[in-house]
Amino acid sequence: MSGFYSRSKELSRSRKSQSESPPASPSPTSKTLRHERFSRLDSGSTNPSSGDSYSEHSAARTNAYARREARLASLSTMEEDLSKNYRKLYEEALSENEKLKGRLQEAQQQLSNIKAQLQKTTQKSERLGDKSAMLEVERKEKRALERKMSEMEEELKNLHQVKQVQMLKQLNERLVSENRALTRVIARLSGSTEPPETEDL
Repeated sequence: MSGFYSRSKELSRSRKSQSESPPASPSPTSKTLRHERFSRLDSGSTNPSSGDSYSEHSAARTNAYARREARLASLSTMEEDLSKNYRKLYEEALSENEKLKGRLQEAQQQLSNIKAQLQKTTQKSERLGDKSAMLEVERKEKRALERKMSEMEEELKNLHQVKQVQMLKQLNERLVSENRALTRVIARLSGSTEPPETEDL
């Protein structure tokens, strides 16, 4: 019993001496790690390169989007202008068609007048068949009127078709040229308006 009491007393004394002893000094490795950690924290707080890089990246992305919007707006304006040009060409074609219709009506009216005059000449020739001199004059006049009538009929056949074909050919060439130009512009703008690749922050 006395032996157990003496061991307990020694153990209590040993624990007391350990609690009262000063703390052990840190090892050199622990000091080095703690110094590196503080150095990184200090450099991170004093060096604004990370914040500047984010600001520059954000500004570059904003500028890219702004340029893209400007190009899209320019493309929309060009499409509106081309639509106006097509509408103008269509109106010009309608106006030219109306002019051709007017000329056709005038030619038809002239042809009707020539036919009426020819009929009168024929009737007059029949009444004056006994007068050879007058008959010869009337024959010449009749032949001239017939020749003019044939020319007018031929002109009426070709006038509308030729003018219409020429007008449509010119209009088609202009539309093809403008369509090619628009296709090149759209292809160029479509290739340059893709958003830049950005790194995830």
